[in-house]
Amino acid sequence: MVTMKAFIFVLLLGIQGAAAVTHSLKYFLTGSSQVPNFPEFVVVGMVDDVQIDYYDSNMEKAVPKQDWIAKNTDQQYWESQTEKRMDAQESFKANIEILEQAFKQTGGVHIFQRMYGCEWDEETGEVNGYEQFGYDGEDFISFDLKTGTWVSKKQQAASTKNKWDHNRALTAQKKNYLTQECPEWLKKYVTYGRSSLMKTVLPSVSLLQKSSSSPVTCHATGFYPNRAEMVWKKDGVELHEGVNKGEILTNNDGTFQMSVDLDVSSVHPEDWHRYRCVFQLSGVNEDIVTKLDKTVIKTNKGKSDEGNFISLIIPVVVAALVVLAAIAVIAFIICIFIYIFTLIFRLCKLLLILANKIFCNKKSSCIRN
Repeated sequence: MVTMKAFIFVLLLGIQGAAAVTHSLKYFLTGSSQVPNFPEFVVVGMVDDVQIDYYDSNMEKAVPKQDWIAKNTDQQYWESQTEKRMDAQESFKANIEILEQAFKQTGGVHIFQRMYGCEWDEETGEVNGYEQFGYDGEDFISFDLKTGTWVSKKQQAASTKNKWDHNRALTAQKKNYLTQECPEWLKKYVTYGRSSLMKTVLPSVSLLQKSSSSPVTCHATGFYPNRAEMVWKKDGVELHEGVNKGEILTNNDGTFQMSVDLDVSSVHPEDWHRYRCVFQLSGVNEDIVTKLDKTVIKTNKGKSDEGNFISLIIPVVVAALVVLAAIAVIAFIICIFIYIFTLIFRLCKLLLILANKIFCNKKSSCIRN
């Protein structure tokens, strides 16, 4: 499960939804120590929350994850990306050792992360950049692009902040990358994959309920991209109490699904018509609104009754089949005996006829049967 936690840490460190006209380029770097069955170093690049490349310390090679990025880049590009990743890999290994000493730790599982990238508003042209580091799932230090200074999140980050704040060359390099180089690459990537990045696919929305006492789940599946929101509303007002919102999950075909539960235990039947499940997809003006209606809710009740009936009838059918099989075997054995008896009877009759003929040949008179 540690590997899953490591991946979750990557997600928690900075993935945020982008607006319909705002594009983003983000890189997630994760270094780890003593994590079983997980590479010591992993890098994931994402454009508009779609993975475009991947690198880890086991393969030691940067590779594309989208056809449109592979078609528009050459071998030299990937060799350059691989070289950058390998340099960062060595740096991360050293940083984990430094942080273990700073936190007075001796061995054990530890995760060090870095997330950096930029956003570009295609309509206004506005750009923004960010960079932050995390250790063992918590924020450690981040860069403030407006002030050009570092913000320490932990006491142990104070010395790093002081060192980096006084490194003017580092500050200039960060500003140039986050405001110039990163947006330029982002614009290229968006051009390469615009048809894929900008497509929208609406989901199918269903209301589900396990039993009459269970929450009603509004479930949307098959939508794209993953920049979506789904809420329960009462009389047009978004609800928070009694609502449990799930995470956006990926389907096998690359689309997404999500769900949000509504506790209906305190909702009076006459008030159900006041509730709505509202699904909103980025880039689509119209929402998908589903009315809370008992007649359209898919439930397991019917399936459960059917399942119980089947579970009861199956043993009866099996027992009947066993009895029939036994009867068939007995009948078969009886038939065999009858057949054998018939053969013996016919054989005896034949022998009697032969014997009678032989006897009649020796005697002159014979009684005919």
